[in-house]
Amino acid sequence: MKIKELFQFNNPRTRTLHLTWGAFFVSFFAWFNMAPLSGTMVASVGWLTTDHIAALAILNVALTIPARIVIGMLLDKYGPRRVFSILLIVMAIPTFMFAFGNTWIQLFISRLLLSSIGASFVVGIRMVSEWFPPKSVGFAEGFYAGWGNFGSAVAAIVLPWLAISAFGGDEGWRYAIAFTGVACIVYGIVYWFSVSDTPEGKTYQKPRKVAAMEVSTYGDMIQLILWTLPLAGALGLLTWRLKNLEFVSEQAMYIVFAILFVVLVYQITQILRVNLPILRNGVPEDDKYKFRNVAALNTTYFANFGAELAIVSMLPLFFLVTFNLSPMAAGLIASSFAFVNLFARPLGGWLSDKMSKRKTVMLFYMFGISSGLFGMAFINSEWPLILAIAVTVATSIFIQGAEGATFAVIPLIKKRITGQISGMAGAYGNVGAVVYLTIYTLVTPQTFFFILAAGAFGSFLFCLFFLDEPKGSHGEEYELSSVDKALSRDEESEETDGEVPERKTASA
Repeated sequence: MKIKELFQFNNPRTRTLHLTWGAFFVSFFAWFNMAPLSGTMVASVGWLTTDHIAALAILNVALTIPARIVIGMLLDKYGPRRVFSILLIVMAIPTFMFAFGNTWIQLFISRLLLSSIGASFVVGIRMVSEWFPPKSVGFAEGFYAGWGNFGSAVAAIVLPWLAISAFGGDEGWRYAIAFTGVACIVYGIVYWFSVSDTPEGKTYQKPRKVAAMEVSTYGDMIQLILWTLPLAGALGLLTWRLKNLEFVSEQAMYIVFAILFVVLVYQITQILRVNLPILRNGVPEDDKYKFRNVAALNTTYFANFGAELAIVSMLPLFFLVTFNLSPMAAGLIASSFAFVNLFARPLGGWLSDKMSKRKTVMLFYMFGISSGLFGMAFINSEWPLILAIAVTVATSIFIQGAEGATFAVIPLIKKRITGQISGMAGAYGNVGAVVYLTIYTLVTPQTFFFILAAGAFGSFLFCLFFLDEPKGSHGEEYELSSVDKALSRDEESEETDGEVPERKTASA
């Protein structure tokens, strides 16, 4: 994809790309609507404290991990148009509930439910991969994610202004947050009527089962089960943090642990139920893929997106204390992470498209992250401020470029389960954030950066030994197996036998 194509709005695939990053933008605009207004909330609501805000910040990512898995399954079955539109509209409900909540339990529950909107990222990954061929999917995915992520930065800029200047008064923050809910409803309706899942004439590839990810060997099935365990573990860690903040009792914590154990057993049962019949019947050679590629990308997103969320959370205070800056100056420096996203993530995808080996690009970025974080560990008050900022920005470019490179590979692993693969990798990004932020409370900032660097280098080594170059990674079309083609024929037969095909609103 060439840069000039981004301005060809009459081109159906360009229009779909812009509408899709717009949907992601709106979802992040709503998801991060609390942080810029937290000070106003504490001042306005007499009983609300900074400890309450800390607990709500934890809840704000709690359900994102399971939601990304579930949404990945749903969009593989029902298509991204339906799932993205419905997700936006439904998430307006907890947004309004939070905006006008007057009790702790109302804020607690609504923020917990609203954290599910973080799964929106996964939906657009599948949509973009349907409209762009392998040779240009990296840049398209990076552009989608980079500009969509910018919704959080716009929320930080716009919502305080709306709360103070537009709505005014002590209750202005409520109407500012409610505004993000209105934006979700409006854009959800617009998206439903403005896009289609695929270009005209192209069949949407669906998995045989959506209850669990399909695998190709018994060894891969064991790996899938093992990689499912940390997803529940991260939610347990979040619960433990809430207990330490005294917002969850010890008894409630153990109840949550028990629920997580039951859910984990259920998910493992689903993995076995879906895959054992497939494996007994035998997987055609051309339909096999290696789960270790999924595992490798789980590690990269854990190390890059997890590090990004953790660093964004601690960077303002780090610069404020280290260089004795004003809160405004420290916040401005920290915001560079969000602004760099606009070009760094598309750049990572673009390089993945242009270089002959996507694996090489992935390794380059993960090693760059490790080196940059290692350098940040040595930042202290004796450094020139401009040098500290330069190292921070360079590290940010590597981190977000690696995110773009990760999702340049994901659609190429196994097309019909792209939603489930991106859902798992995306969930691991949030697992990384939970683990790293927990570690941050236990160590010094310098040690924290060393740990982040070690995590990135560990992912580099994992990818070096286990990540394979995807088949047809720069082709005009995605590689389809005999099973893919058979499932497509079955889908077309069902439509012909009486089901009304999905109406197309755009042509190729």
